Amino acid sequence: MSKLAVGESSLLSADHVRSLLEWIQEASSGAIFPFLASMAGTAVSPGEAASVRVHDVTLPDGEVGEMLVRAGGGRRVPVSPDIVGVLRRWIDEAELEAEDLLFPAERGGPLASSEYKRAWRHARQAVLSPGEVQAGLGEQVSSLRDSCLDRWLEAGVPSWAVAEWAGVSASWIALRYPHRFRLEDVEIDWDHLEETLRLSDIPER
Repeated sequence: MSKLAVGESSLLSADHVRSLLEWIQEASSGAIFPFLASMAGTAVSPGEAASVRVHDVTLPDGEVGEMLVRAGGGRRVPVSPDIVGVLRRWIDEAELEAEDLLFPAERGGPLASSEYKRAWRHARQAVLSPGEVQAGLGEQVSSLRDSCLDRWLEAGVPSWAVAEWAGVSASWIALRYPHRFRLEDVEIDWDHLEETLRLSDIPER
């Protein structure tokens, strides 16, 4: 197995993510909750999320939105309706303008990593079981990104699309989440495959 691979058992489940974010929403203030929620729903990295500005997101009420990530060559990432709602409420609450950072620190400027990492650490201790904490489940904030990418694959989104949204290659996706590409999980129509591969125009000798 590739050193890049993340084990299926080490990924945060949807229930884990939901519980962790609910705790953070209650216990933190400012941009920390919407910042982490956006990571959980768009699979952007912490550094990418910290640089997003209000005019980089399109947030239609009750519909799938879009986030422009300018890092690298730039890419557009879908924003699910629940995260659209979170971001719309946050922008209104914080009275943010189009040119503002989407997730500013309380005194302005980019949100410091120490702030959201502290909230994440406390949430893990409060929400996860001692065994899960000891095993390192969700140890890094970037676990939210891994969890989101894995759920996209589980939902049947083609690996090339997940790769494009994540800003990585399709081969990286296959190496990172090998449990989503097991041959035994693939249903093959052997009759159709045989028909497809038959070279009917080759004359018999």
